[in-house]
Amino acid sequence: MTRPMRLILASIALATAATVAHAQPLQLPGAQPFNAPGTQQAAPSRPGAPAAPRPPSMPAIKVAGEDAIIGKTLHRHGHHGEAVFSKTATGYGLKLNLDGFQSTNLVEPCAVSFGDAPLPVTALGRPAGVPRYRLEAPICPIVFDVLDGAFLVVEPTEPCVVQAAQCRIDPRGLWGPDARVVSGQAKEIERARGVAERAVREGYRTLTAKSDAIEQRVLAREQAGFSAEREMICRDFQREGQFGFCGARVTEARAASLRARLGLNTEPKAAATKPRPRPKPAPLSLTPTQ
Repeated sequence: MTRPMRLILASIALATAATVAHAQPLQLPGAQPFNAPGTQQAAPSRPGAPAAPRPPSMPAIKVAGEDAIIGKTLHRHGHHGEAVFSKTATGYGLKLNLDGFQSTNLVEPCAVSFGDAPLPVTALGRPAGVPRYRLEAPICPIVFDVLDGAFLVVEPTEPCVVQAAQCRIDPRGLWGPDARVVSGQAKEIERARGVAERAVREGYRTLTAKSDAIEQRVLAREQAGFSAEREMICRDFQREGQFGFCGARVTEARAASLRARLGLNTEPKAAATKPRPRPKPAPLSLTPTQ
């Protein structure tokens, strides 16, 4: 082979080796693998690094049933009128007396009795997470939610005028026990309100995490307005500033409503019942029968 030919072959071999070296760079032991241009390498997890934040959740709360008010004498704002929720042969009923003012003279007091016997109430399910009922009273239909030792009237939105008595009555607000009963529940009321407050905060956080930007603004306004709404409902409740009964019950109602909107169960889980042990069979007698 002539010398010029050998030089040409040597040049081709050197060019080929340089191309291979550029395509697959040298990797030393322990070095990070090569990343192709335009790709990103996931950062290795470091021991002790904080875990990714979990989505917010809402704690379970106690939701009272009808037994929480059966047979108890309740008053609007704790000191007006009188209501007794009772069990009847066909379901539940409500005996109700309301005081008010004459429709032609709003400073002259009057009173209206809905009858000596309980009027039937119709179950409306749990649209706000608690039992809801409608009082079948033509003179003033009332819709109320059952709470723990109280009920909250959600309809009507305006006072009723009973034409036969020329009396203007207002059933709206929270119906609960008088101050003598509430005073013995002060510690329980304080604990219940703390649990309900935390449940409401977590409920709004969970709803916000599941919502888009528009819904989040609506929820923020709703959450900010809840305190004012609660204050309006409870401002006239007897000795509210001392015991906070109304505020606790209204907060529990809001927590139950948020859980219902999230599709969460508010009922306490039934205790698992252990199967009863089967009685051991009696031992067979080995004595031959005659």
